[in-house]
Amino acid sequence: MAQTHFGFQQVDENSKAQRVRGVFDSVASRYDLMNDVLSGGLHRAWKAYTVAVAAVQPGWHVLDIAGGTGDLARAFAKHAGPQGRVVLTDINESMLRVGRDRLLDAGQVMPTAACDAEHLPFATGRFDLVSVAFGLRNMTHKDAALAEMCRVLRPGGRLLVLEFSKPAAPLQKPYDWYSFKLMPLLGQWVAKDGDSYRYLAESIRMHPDQATLKGMMQGAGFGHVDVHNLAAGIVALHVGVKC
Repeated sequence: MAQTHFGFQQVDENSKAQRVRGVFDSVASRYDLMNDVLSGGLHRAWKAYTVAVAAVQPGWHVLDIAGGTGDLARAFAKHAGPQGRVVLTDINESMLRVGRDRLLDAGQVMPTAACDAEHLPFATGRFDLVSVAFGLRNMTHKDAALAEMCRVLRPGGRLLVLEFSKPAAPLQKPYDWYSFKLMPLLGQWVAKDGDSYRYLAESIRMHPDQATLKGMMQGAGFGHVDVHNLAAGIVALHVGVKC
């Protein structure tokens, strides 16, 4: 049976999605709080930058993949307006429930779907914009997921991938210390789950760097890909335009 990585572990491909689901089932209720704690609130600035780059127009159809607790979907919906449509998806039902409830609390009702990004249940050319924030690294077959994201975009539509990436060389050692020493401790203290945050730190290291992901997006059908490094490369926003 084919193997893939789950953090630094090698596991059967068929078991990875279930293992990832277990991680996010565990952290769903405190996911936003932990994001604030671990990033010092910077994740909000990274997402705001993504929304600005997206430049969603009234009437657009937008798909937010691995949308978690709905931060981007909520912001996109304000720009798309009543004539547009934003669809929130996540493979993890616990995360999706949290996101849906928070959207309802904010007075927003939008379609939500529990689905696998490698097999999107949407028509070809359906969306003007697709986004995935901090979710691509957890997908088993990233090339298949990127190809699906390309498929559901109209020609000229854009994919925005916001994800942890490779930081500038002077930051790598302190970033490793923070990720492998402090993150699990904070995860145990705040979310009562150090193991899940140890996996998340490992999954960042296994994710393709900026240049590799750019090449993967081009291979999936995006004719032009820009890379925006944020926080000295700790996070990168890749913007691909469908041919």
